[in-house]
Amino acid sequence: MRKIFLVFALVFMTASMVLAQESTQKPLNIKDSLISLARNTAFGGLFPRSEQEIAEAQAKAESSKQEKYQTKLNDIKVKSVPLWQNLIMICVGLVLVYLAIAKGFEPLLLIPIGMGGILANIPIANIAALPVVEVMNGIPVTLSSGGFLGQIYTFGIESGLFPLFIFIGVGAMTDFGPLIANPKTALLGAAAQIGIFGTLLGAMILSTYVPVISFTLKDAASIGIIGGADGPTAIFTASRLSPSLLGAIAVAAYSYMALVPIIQPPIMKWLTTEKERKIEMKQLRPVSKREKIIFPLSVIILVALLLPDAAPLIGAVMFGNLLKESGVTERLSKTAQNELINIVTIMLGLSVGSKLAADKFLRFETLGILVLGLVAFSMGTAGGVLLAKLMNLFSKDKINPLIGAAGVSAVPMAARVANKVGQEANPHNFLLMHAMGPNVSGVIGSAVAAGVLLAILG
Repeated sequence: MRKIFLVFALVFMTASMVLAQESTQKPLNIKDSLISLARNTAFGGLFPRSEQEIAEAQAKAESSKQEKYQTKLNDIKVKSVPLWQNLIMICVGLVLVYLAIAKGFEPLLLIPIGMGGILANIPIANIAALPVVEVMNGIPVTLSSGGFLGQIYTFGIESGLFPLFIFIGVGAMTDFGPLIANPKTALLGAAAQIGIFGTLLGAMILSTYVPVISFTLKDAASIGIIGGADGPTAIFTASRLSPSLLGAIAVAAYSYMALVPIIQPPIMKWLTTEKERKIEMKQLRPVSKREKIIFPLSVIILVALLLPDAAPLIGAVMFGNLLKESGVTERLSKTAQNELINIVTIMLGLSVGSKLAADKFLRFETLGILVLGLVAFSMGTAGGVLLAKLMNLFSKDKINPLIGAAGVSAVPMAARVANKVGQEANPHNFLLMHAMGPNVSGVIGSAVAAGVLLAILG
C-alpha cells in the first residue's frame, strides 16, 4: 500500500506544481474543459453556447487557423543547416537501422524510419520538402511538387490516413476474446493510461523549470500519448496537435515499445511480491462467435455517442476486427493483416523519418521528449500493476498483478513480458491469455485518451 500511495502522491504533487505556476499561456479551466468535452458528444445539444462563447469559439478557430498556417509555412520552407548537423542526423538514422537489424528492435518500423531520416538529411536533394500548392482564382496550382518523402507525408500523415490504415490491420490481427471473457481486465488497460496524463504534467514541468525547453499544452498532450505505448495513436495525435515534434515523438514511441522487455520487468518486480507473482488465474471461459461480432459493433456505437473525436482510431480497429470475426470476409481480413499493413508500414516509417531533419530534431526539446517517453512507459506499467493489487483487496478471484503491466498497448509484446515474468516465479503459471485482456483494452484506452485530448485542445 505504501508503494501505491507514493506513486499516486507523486502524480498529484506534480499536478499541483504545474497548476500553481504562472504561465504566459491561458490556463486550462477544468470546468470549461469538461463542458467542451461534453459538447463533443451526441449529447452536445444539452450544453448550448452563449453568444459570448460563440464569439470566443470563432476567435479560437481563427487563431488555430493562423497557427496551422504558420506551422505549415515553417514546414514548407527548406532550411539550410550546417553540414555537420546533417551528418549527425544521418548517423542517428544509421543507429536506428543498426538497432533494428542487429538488436531486433521494432525492425518493421525502425528500418523505414532510419532510412527516411538518412534521405531527409542529404544536403541539396530536398527529398523531404513538402509540396507547395496555391489557390489562384479558385483553382489550386502546384508551385512545387516537393520531394517524394514530402509527398508521402502530405498524403498519409498530414491527412491522418496512415495511422488509421495501420489500425485496420491491427484490428484484423486482434482477438478481443480474453477481454470479453474477463471484462474487468479493461480497468487495468484504463489504469495504464495514467502514463499519458502523468507525462503531460511532466512535459509542463520541464517547460516551466528548464529554460531551454519550451512545450505548449498541445505539445505536452502529444508527448503524453507516448505513455500509451501505441505508435499509430501517438503519430495521429501529434500530426494534429504538434506536427513539428512528430519525428521525435514517433522515434521515442517506437524505440521504447521495442524496449518493453527491458523497461517493464524491473518495475513489475519492484511493485509486486514473490507470492503475488505466483498467483495462478482460472482458465478463461470460451467466447462465442456471436459475442465477438457484437463486441466491435457495440464499441463503435458507444464511441459515436460518447467520444466522436476517438471514432476514427477506434472505428478503424473495430472495422478490421469485424472483418476477422465475421467469418465471411476472409480475403479482406487477410489483406488487412498482410498486404495493407505491410505497404502502409513502409510508407508510415519513411514519412515519419522525413521529420528527422536536423533543424527539427537537434533541439533540447527532443532530449526532453526522450526522457519523458521513458517516464511515460514506466508510469503506465506501474499504473496497471498497482490497480491490479488494489482490485485484489476487494476481489474473491485473485488477479496476478503482473497482467496489469500489459495495460500499455504494445500488443502483444507487453502480454508476453507479463507471461515471462510470471513463469519465472512459477513455471506452471500461464498468464498470456489473461494478459491479452488488458493489452487489447490498452489499445482502446489510448485511443480514448487521444480523443479526449483532441476534443479539449484540438
